[in-house]
Amino acid sequence: MSAIVFAIPGDIDAPTGGYGYDRRLLQEWREMGIEARHLALPGSFPFPTAEDLTATEQLLAVTAPDDILLIDGLAYGAFPEPLAARFADRLVALVHHPLALETGLAPGEVSFLRQSEKLALSHARAVVVTSPATRDMLAAAYAVAPGDITIAIPGTDSVPPATRASIGAAVRLLAVGSIIPRKGYDVLVEALAAIRDRQWIMTIAGSPDYAPRTVEYLQDRIARIGLADRISFVGSVDPGSLWRLYDRTDIFVMSSLYEGYGMVLTEALARGLPIVTTLSGAGAEALPDAAALKVPPGDAAALAKALARLIDVPPERRQRADAAWAAAKTLPRWRDTAQIVAGACLDRDGQEVR
Repeated sequence: MSAIVFAIPGDIDAPTGGYGYDRRLLQEWREMGIEARHLALPGSFPFPTAEDLTATEQLLAVTAPDDILLIDGLAYGAFPEPLAARFADRLVALVHHPLALETGLAPGEVSFLRQSEKLALSHARAVVVTSPATRDMLAAAYAVAPGDITIAIPGTDSVPPATRASIGAAVRLLAVGSIIPRKGYDVLVEALAAIRDRQWIMTIAGSPDYAPRTVEYLQDRIARIGLADRISFVGSVDPGSLWRLYDRTDIFVMSSLYEGYGMVLTEALARGLPIVTTLSGAGAEALPDAAALKVPPGDAAALAKALARLIDVPPERRQRADAAWAAAKTLPRWRDTAQIVAGACLDRDGQEVR
């Protein structure tokens, strides 16, 4: 019987949406009795050294010949074609979003990653994506047959609604995500500067470790416009701390320029929070209009207008929160997501996944 070997580069405990998705699959499979294990790949992907590529090939080579190799897209898209071809009969790619769409890459890096990922995907026996938008992109731009693609939307847990208890008169805003260019925090800061006359406090929870220059720029910009006492970066937070942040939030904000899905949106929806978001991925597009105000990515003026609207009109804020809580009851659960991914890995071997 085949087992799933889930190969993931870097630190699986890193507090990002992609790693969170991966961790949850492994947890659910353990509870479901599906044989699966984590295989740690070097952390240099998506720009691996020659030594790390050799190490990766050796790690994959010592797996059992009937194991299914599920490769996280952060590594898979950077696989040289000969490496992907060697294990083609066992490879399943998990693509959160194409590597070439990461903000801040040099033109040469974009071209390299796009070509590398296209060639590697041509050798996958199956491809799992986290959104319909990513499926459509892989079919249109990466020559992946739609029939080879399985969509496994991120799941949620059944949780109580946030209390949405403001401390004092200020409306509490929350954004969650690593401090990297793609998250659009520079746009968010400009939007907040435009509504500085309103009473609000902004908390941004996310790792500052991936893009130090972005962090430095944001901190300098916030200081220069006089908002350092109202915009707080709290860094990476553990699940309990994140729970408490959601619980005391009045409005959830996502300012991303692009997301393969945007798991934090479903987390906020599951807590019954009103949302202001950019239309930057499938998660935003799937949000009920009654629960969220949606604006174009990169448009600080539109983001400021949407935030001001919900800050200024508490009854609308409560109405959208109620709509979010109603929609939360229809969200997929993590067990459903794990079952879909396991099926994409194992069904072709005649194994029934339950």
